[in-house]
Amino acid sequence: MCQGGAHHPQQEAPVSEAHTIGLDLAKHVFQAHGADASGRVVFRKRLRREGVLEFFAGKPPCVVAMEVCSSAHHWARALAELGHTVRLIPPAYVKPFVKRQKNDAADAEAICEAAQRPTMRFVALKSEAVQANAVVFRARDLLMRQRTQTINALRGHLAEYGMVAAKGPAQVRKLVKHLEDAGSGVPEAARQMLRVLAEMWNVLEKQIALLDREISRRAREQEDIQRLTPIRARGSARPQQRCKSRYSTCRTVSDHCTTDGLVQSASAGRAAVKPGASGAPLRGCGA
Repeated sequence: MCQGGAHHPQQEAPVSEAHTIGLDLAKHVFQAHGADASGRVVFRKRLRREGVLEFFAGKPPCVVAMEVCSSAHHWARALAELGHTVRLIPPAYVKPFVKRQKNDAADAEAICEAAQRPTMRFVALKSEAVQANAVVFRARDLLMRQRTQTINALRGHLAEYGMVAAKGPAQVRKLVKHLEDAGSGVPEAARQMLRVLAEMWNVLEKQIALLDREISRRAREQEDIQRLTPIRARGSARPQQRCKSRYSTCRTVSDHCTTDGLVQSASAGRAAVKPGASGAPLRGCGA
């Protein structure tokens, strides 16, 4: 503010001077924050989705940083093809750098600042083939959770009529047989609704078996997986999950596979790992 009371905003440097750009991804409107090598703000800009690639195509090669999310690897591949160096950061490592109320501009600035930290750890860029290979595991995980929910519903409803079975999905068939027995004591109105759950459970069993066969087929086609197959596990899912030999540390493997296990520590703004969270994909495969 000058002596006359007028406020003059800090003039931003030319966009071409940007050394690092923090890009906050969104469905429609993106936010970009550029800084030079010293960290000085070069520009702040909102970008429509259809204009993102055009904007970066007109920029000299620089470092473009993004938080890891569902679409981050897609945009990272596209920006890398334009000659930029892409850095993907787990959200928990960005959060300590948010200086004010969370919004798109603050997030983009935090991403840019985090990317310039010399000790920052980044997530490896996934190819389309790697992402496609992961879909079968995510689909299987979803179906297994739905199967568990359906089984729990069947157990709970039938327990109201005094029918119980031992733990485990294999014991559910004994409960389903009660639905076909007119003398089981289950009212007809309840039996009709429970048949819907039983049919849903049966469909889920078939779909999970189909995905298990697909995982086994892919395992037979990959040499790296074949070398890991002797590892004691249920089926071929676990060796495929563990085939990460190209990474230098276990932390890098975990960041590449999932960022769900990362949480914000309450002390000193440090990012920490939630106990057991990063091992969830392996536990689901018999780890």
